[in-house]
Amino acid sequence: MKLAFVVQRYGADIAGGSEGHCRDLAERLSGRHDITVLTTCAKDYVTWENAFPAGVSTEHGVTVHRFPVARPRRIKVFADLSDEVFDGGAPPDRQHEWFKENGPEVPELLEYLRTQGSTFELVVFWTFRYYQSYFGLPLVADRAVLVPTAEEDDAINLDVLPEFFNKPAGYLFLTPEEEQLVSDRALRPLHPSAVAGLGLEPVASGTISRAAIDALDIPSAYLLYLGRVDRNKGCDALLENFQEYAATHPDITLVLAGPTKMQIPEHPRIRALGYVSNEVRESLLAHARALVVPSWYESLSIVLLEAWNHGIPALVNGRCKVLQGQVRRANGGLYYMFPAEFDEALEYLLGHPEQRDAMGRQGLAYIEREYRWPTVLSRVETLLDDVRHQVNRKSKK
Repeated sequence: MKLAFVVQRYGADIAGGSEGHCRDLAERLSGRHDITVLTTCAKDYVTWENAFPAGVSTEHGVTVHRFPVARPRRIKVFADLSDEVFDGGAPPDRQHEWFKENGPEVPELLEYLRTQGSTFELVVFWTFRYYQSYFGLPLVADRAVLVPTAEEDDAINLDVLPEFFNKPAGYLFLTPEEEQLVSDRALRPLHPSAVAGLGLEPVASGTISRAAIDALDIPSAYLLYLGRVDRNKGCDALLENFQEYAATHPDITLVLAGPTKMQIPEHPRIRALGYVSNEVRESLLAHARALVVPSWYESLSIVLLEAWNHGIPALVNGRCKVLQGQVRRANGGLYYMFPAEFDEALEYLLGHPEQRDAMGRQGLAYIEREYRWPTVLSRVETLLDDVRHQVNRKSKK
């Protein structure tokens, strides 16, 4: 198939769930399909400043066509507009403006879709909330596949979205909870669709040493948070919950690994490492007592899958339906709803090593069943074939 993948940023050195998902699929499918990634010159998701040269290049066997961002994000304008539209009652034109201000504004990419979109059999769009999807998908709706990466945040409730979610020819979801969320907003079941998730490569058991984290003086008993340290990821509540727990349980350390976007309290049992190398990251995942995921909003927690890939159990925020659903399906950890439940769940995980290890093994078995690349790619290609046949049938009428 001749496919276009449309995403807000693209590159091996760009961290982001939807961007990584797009890149992984593009590289793994490029041997069997003619894939062109349509993206922007931006690298920073906050400013959208142009950082890459515009034009066409080849990256890891994938054709990448970058378009310049017309202007950086106007942070204050966007923040004020977000307050306006999320308060409710904003007219459609103001909600459309929110997607424009959210960016990245790439009118040349839209023009390319308008004039060249029909040359592709299908056009796959990542992430409903950004300019290139919200304004670009309607231009090729007859052959568009949407990967919404939707979360239960304020944006999902915008009044203009039911119409938008009804436009694509097909849908690719990350979890059953995300599929239900988007279907509810579209006011109907969405078909053809598939819940594909994300693929992972196997990790050889017991092959990752502690040397990289021993060099950082990481203790043997630690709870791991991996990702951006940010209030939007629930880290403020995590830090409060952990400090209360550590006041009476001095036998565990919280290790935070990832770029820090908030103040970290001075505490002898809290280690904030900032950005870490891949070697340190893998060692942290392999030797943690448990992974903690405190986020309120997820469409799929990739780091949760990565922890299970190492046989490590998880402690997650049960108020996030996606996280709770992932843990329940895998039986790979515990979830908490309130601070007291956080304490009880953590105490159980630390005090029952056999049961903790069993949860980690169950998480790994879940990965083997659901998230190896051959399984994921089969789901994706089956869905793309179904949509292509539907598009062809309609074009012949």
